[in-house]
Amino acid sequence: MAVATLVSRITGFVSKLLLAAVVGFSAKAINDSYTVANTVPNIIYELLLGGVLTSVVVPLLVRARHEDPDGGEEYTHRLLTVSFTMLIGMTALAVAAAPLLTKLFVDDASGNSNPALVTAFAYLLLPEILFYGMFAMVGAILNTRNIFSPPAWAPVLNNVTLLITIGAYFVLPGDISTDPVRITDFKLLLLGLGTTLGIVIQAVVLLPPLLRTGYRPRWKWGWDKRLSEFGGLALWVVAYVVVSQVGYITITRVGTNAATGSISVYTYSWLLVQMPYGVLGVSLLTAIMPRMSKAAATKNIPALLDDLSLGSRMSAVMLAPISALMTVLGPALAVGITVFGKGGSDATRLGLAITASSFGLLPYALTMLQMRVFYAMKDARTPTVINAVMIALKVPVCLLAASILPPSQVVFGLTFSDAISFSLGMLVGELLLRKRFGRLGSRRVVRTYVKVGVAAVWGAAVALVIELGVRKFVPGGVHGAAGAWLSLVGGGVLGLLAAFGMMALLRVHELRPALDKIASFVRR
Repeated sequence: MAVATLVSRITGFVSKLLLAAVVGFSAKAINDSYTVANTVPNIIYELLLGGVLTSVVVPLLVRARHEDPDGGEEYTHRLLTVSFTMLIGMTALAVAAAPLLTKLFVDDASGNSNPALVTAFAYLLLPEILFYGMFAMVGAILNTRNIFSPPAWAPVLNNVTLLITIGAYFVLPGDISTDPVRITDFKLLLLGLGTTLGIVIQAVVLLPPLLRTGYRPRWKWGWDKRLSEFGGLALWVVAYVVVSQVGYITITRVGTNAATGSISVYTYSWLLVQMPYGVLGVSLLTAIMPRMSKAAATKNIPALLDDLSLGSRMSAVMLAPISALMTVLGPALAVGITVFGKGGSDATRLGLAITASSFGLLPYALTMLQMRVFYAMKDARTPTVINAVMIALKVPVCLLAASILPPSQVVFGLTFSDAISFSLGMLVGELLLRKRFGRLGSRRVVRTYVKVGVAAVWGAAVALVIELGVRKFVPGGVHGAAGAWLSLVGGGVLGLLAAFGMMALLRVHELRPALDKIASFVRR
């Protein structure tokens, strides 16, 4: 899963980089308009059903497979029927309401955004909602059958489709017309429909693996009393997503009202900071969620807490050193990946945005893990409360950034707001878990965190020495392509070796399986 997710994240980010290279961050607000419009289907899907599918469905399906004589097959039929009926209806309504959605997410007070272009893209991209839902639902069914590979690899096909689309956009002459905006513009149609086609492919490729499991989906109308339970959990998850959108709407309106390109820089920095979690943390959560759901279904609380402890410790071992390195190497990373094309002009802002938010990587992963524990216990209320606390901090930080920072630097406040809010969410989640379960076996977790923290600082110090050397001895320092890549590769590799070497010296137990694998490979 980690390998598949790594390939997916890399190809996904390469597609974003190519778009920045072809279009740029700031030119004519095309990238900002596309970014906002491409996010709207995700928001609507998450708002109405997506969060329910990803957070609630797996525990319910695991329980049905455990409790029902038919292994939960009929319950799965009914759940699919309800879910797809809702998806079709919400997709049609969203497309019809595209202009209203644009007004909600885009503030044109400064003249830096292009609402007409956002609306045109939205018409082409909103049909993705149906196929996002299809991908999530079929993926959940496969996960409950301990089949993880196809859902992990499917996004790669989506990214490849998008890469081909951007390549075709680049070789064709001209650019998207922004004044006036015409939905019949061929390059606008190419970028919009090509993006949607990628999501369609991502969903459809899961059908053959589903059929190979022996499951045959079919419409099944009628009511199962557990669908009422699904509905009750769903209402809290919808409330969670509504609260999240308060934060996102604030960010998009502040970002589009700041310097042109701010919302794109925010999005790219978040993709970079979140990528290690997407590769390692999501793989860990995907594998551990069915286990936690089974432990909760059988009321095996010690096993559930053991999985929480394992997930917390493994998250720290995997992500803390990377977080520390990204804080130091953010500027070099931004220059290195935007050196070609039109995206390099905003490399400095992108690098500093990464530095401002990298400390939130581990808190983000731990918050997501804590919420999964509550969902496994069929408690969707507590994650919503945690999220409300985070948004109560995020919104004022964003508004404060808009009021005190120059327009070109507002994006740093936006990225910082994410990181600080997840840090608060992690602390609130820990307190609520303690209130519910009592002692969590945190002594072992804290001991691991202290060792990992020492190792992460040591790795970051090594990377900092490399970067300072590059700044002093390489012409152009980290602001030039050669210096940036030298700092990034040298500091990254040596920093990781130093961090994990220190963890080995400090005998971090969670590192033992990897060390045993490496030793076995060397012996062979």
